[in-house]
Amino acid sequence: MAKQPRILAGQSAAITGGARGIGRTTAQALLRQGMRVAIGDVDLPAVHQTAAELGDSTVGLPLDVTDRASFVAFLDAAEEQLGPVDVLINNAGIMPIGPFLEEDDATTRRILDINVLGVIMGMKVALPRMTGRGRGHIVNIASQAGKYGFPGGATYCASKAAVINVSRAVRKELRGSGVEVSLISPVAVNTELGLGLAEPRQRQFRKIEPQQVADAIVETLRVPKFDVHVPKQLSISERAAALMPIALQDTLSRLSHADAVLSQVDTGARAGYELRAAHSEPGLPPASEQAQLAERSSR
Repeated sequence: MAKQPRILAGQSAAITGGARGIGRTTAQALLRQGMRVAIGDVDLPAVHQTAAELGDSTVGLPLDVTDRASFVAFLDAAEEQLGPVDVLINNAGIMPIGPFLEEDDATTRRILDINVLGVIMGMKVALPRMTGRGRGHIVNIASQAGKYGFPGGATYCASKAAVINVSRAVRKELRGSGVEVSLISPVAVNTELGLGLAEPRQRQFRKIEPQQVADAIVETLRVPKFDVHVPKQLSISERAAALMPIALQDTLSRLSHADAVLSQVDTGARAGYELRAAHSEPGLPPASEQAQLAERSSR
């Protein structure tokens, strides 16, 4: 017997990295369901502008996902203005890419701090509130990059693999608590983060629109599911790949051009995004390469 879809109207959600891209599109999708939404972002002008554009049921708040005090303040303000947070969507993430041996340590730390620590911090701050009420839903945004290792994005792939496994573990710890955990793993998405990426030959691995990710999030909030692929047919590819020896996986990855997605990119198209990502964590200085780009762009 099919599960009865949950009614989302009247619930409150908090979205990290909500000023643009998947976060913004997801906020719009939740608002259409009748939810109230708090969007948090380190970019204050952008998050305030987005909240104003989305309307009265949205609040834009400052948030540095790597800082516990900032995350606590974000959820406190969200609950003060919108009521208890029923849903936390850990969406904030960055994707600086390039050869592994050319990646400086500041970039490595920034990726792991935002993509991994940010998700862990969000769960640590939100879950006591949810378990205390006996209800809630954590949605962590991972990536197909976390299921496969793509050259050109080694640390990014590692960060998303960490999100996948911490989600699996926490889900098991929460059994019987009334709190759900879901994992959303899309292919590359047509946002600023996905600018300049190469396209693989296989249709199911080609870039998708943020609305497809937002729709998947709404669907899993209405009918909870843990492991959500976007697009859905990728679940078949994952099961098939699991049965193959690694050498065959590598051969197919090369033939399908999947290996080129993060390694053969249009650096010019990504320059603006890479610069913004370099400044995305207040506690760290810009990585050297992006700092040089900033200096050139200001001339």
